[in-house]
Amino acid sequence: MTTPTRKGSALDFTHGRVDLTHGGGGRAMAQLVEELFVAAFDNDLLRQRNDQACFAVDAGRMVMTTDGYVISPMFFPGGDIGSLAVHGTVNDVAMAGAVPIALSASFILEEGLPLADLRRIVQSMAAASIEVGVPIVTGDTKVVEKGKGDGLFISTTGIGRVPPGVEISGDRARPGDRILVSGTLGDHGVAVMSQRESLGFETTLKSDSAALHRLVADMVAAVPGLHCLRDPTRGGLAATLNELAGQSGVGMMIHEVAIPLRPEVLGACELLGLDPLYVANEGKLIAICPPESAEALLAVMRAHPLGTNAAIIGEVVADDHHFVQMETAFGGRRMVDWLAGEQLPRIC
Repeated sequence: MTTPTRKGSALDFTHGRVDLTHGGGGRAMAQLVEELFVAAFDNDLLRQRNDQACFAVDAGRMVMTTDGYVISPMFFPGGDIGSLAVHGTVNDVAMAGAVPIALSASFILEEGLPLADLRRIVQSMAAASIEVGVPIVTGDTKVVEKGKGDGLFISTTGIGRVPPGVEISGDRARPGDRILVSGTLGDHGVAVMSQRESLGFETTLKSDSAALHRLVADMVAAVPGLHCLRDPTRGGLAATLNELAGQSGVGMMIHEVAIPLRPEVLGACELLGLDPLYVANEGKLIAICPPESAEALLAVMRAHPLGTNAAIIGEVVADDHHFVQMETAFGGRRMVDWLAGEQLPRIC
C-alpha cells in the first residue's frame, strides 16, 4: 500500500513519502518541484521554469565540474548530503582558482523516501547555496523503484570564472615547491564513519564540510603564482598527492610531524585499523607553491577561519618514479602509495 503523500492540496512533509508519481511527469511531479525545490532554491533564473538557465558571463576562461554524491548515512555530524553537494561542487570549481558562478542539481529519489527527510536535505542545500553565494539555477528530479536507489543520490554541475593571470593546475608542481594543507585532516571521514551502524563509535568530531572559494580567493590574491590546488576528498591526502605527483611528473616528500591531525582522528583510525592519510576530507585543501611564497601563503591561510590550522607539510622533489614518501616521526621513510581499494566506501 502506498503511503499517502498529500494532505489537502499541499504535500504532506510530516508523514508523506516519495512515490513513483513524483517522477512521472504529471501533476504530482510538478507539485513536488514547485512546493519543494523551487520554493527552497528560489532565484530569478530558476523562477523562469525553463529546462536550462541562460545567463551572461564575463569574457575570459571558464571552468566546469560535475560530481555525484552517494554518502551513507545521508545525515552526519556537521552536515548532510545536501550541504555536502553544494560545498563539494563549489570546491571543485575553486581548486582552479576560479570564482564560482552557478550550480545545477539532479536528484535521484527512491520510492519510499520520507518527504520530511527530503525537505530537510533540500532546505540544507538551499541554506548552503545562500551562505556561499552561489545559486542553484537549474536541475532535474527522477524517482526509481524501492530498493534501487538507497534513498537519495545527488548529481551536480558547477561553473566558474577564472580571474585573469591565474594559472592553477595539477600539472604545475615543480621540484623545490612547498606543500601546504589548510587544516586538520580526516575530520569528515571519521565523523561519517561514527554514524555507520556497523562501525558506530562515540566521537565529538564533526565533518569539516565547507566551501573553500573565499579562502582560495585570499590565497590567489596574496600569491598569484600558486601552482596547484586540490581538495583531498576520497582517498584523502595520500591519494591526492599521488594524483598530483603523476600529473606533474615529480615526487613528493612529506613530514609526519608536520601533518595536522586531531587526536580524535588518530584514535578512531587506530581503533578501526585505518591510515588517517587516506581518510576523506570535505573542507580542506592542498596547495603547492614556489618555496619563496610558502610563508606568505601560510600566513594568509591561517588568517582565514577555514585555514587556522594550516601547515607546511613537505616539498616537491625530482623523482622519475613519481613516488610520494613520508619522513616518519622516528626519522625513517615510508612509501605513501595508492590504495589498492577503498578504506571505506560511500564517504561523499
